[in-house]
Amino acid sequence: MNFGSMENPAGESAQIPDPFRMYLYEISKHSVFSKEEEREVAERVRLHDKEAEQALVVANLRLVVKIALDYYSYHLNILDLIQEGNVGLLRAVQKYDPERGTRFSTYASFWIRAYILKYLMDSWSIVKIGTKDSQRKLFYSLNKEKEKLEKAGIDPSAQTLAENLDVTPEDIEDMEKRLYNGDVSLEDPLYGGGEDVMDTIGTGEDIEETVAEKEKKEMLQDKLMEFKKLLNEKERFILEHRIMAEEPITLREIGERFHTSRESIRQLQSKISKNLTKNLRVVMAWS
Repeated sequence: MNFGSMENPAGESAQIPDPFRMYLYEISKHSVFSKEEEREVAERVRLHDKEAEQALVVANLRLVVKIALDYYSYHLNILDLIQEGNVGLLRAVQKYDPERGTRFSTYASFWIRAYILKYLMDSWSIVKIGTKDSQRKLFYSLNKEKEKLEKAGIDPSAQTLAENLDVTPEDIEDMEKRLYNGDVSLEDPLYGGGEDVMDTIGTGEDIEETVAEKEKKEMLQDKLMEFKKLLNEKERFILEHRIMAEEPITLREIGERFHTSRESIRQLQSKISKNLTKNLRVVMAWS
């Protein structure tokens, strides 16, 4: 890939400064770890080995550059994006636990993107979003309101959006120009799909809490899926329709379905609940 220049969405050539190419040359001297090397170094990091921590950082500096380039446009300083991404990389190194089975590059990518996006949001709060409180509020609300209207089968026209958000149609049109002028898409999934940037990171938000909460939810889901694989059909049914259901069905209904007594179902439910608590304890303790 030629890093000498890039095309921004408007088709204009965006020259990347010479210091960037110098930085690329320096980080290219450090090789990327294999899966086995990564795990060995990460385990040393957990034992507070500073040399191992440094090694894990430098081996992943190219990952930061790769992610930073996803958000680069002509009016941004690529080195600023990389600097913020490197902060995220450092946090990932400090918090990574190889025992969870996730590759470090996968784990670190989320932290790197989060810090870069937080930097962009903070910067845009002044330069791009506008300085008025109403402009900031509209910035965070516009996409959500459009999506809500579309799901309801309503055309999200400027007039309709303006009425729902208590602003003028001109405000809507101005903000849409700010959001969709081809710089950085704030509708791209933050990590792994499913959530928009604006739904997860806002100005003034604690980035540590945002990332930690996201990771905790993913770990809980993974643990729950692993637990379900250990259950037979009857046990899964009790878990989904009794223990975890918002409106649980009765013991009698489950007993009739599986031709067994209410007491037998109650005892099985108690056993499943205890085992589930045991399996999720590692996640809850980590949080």
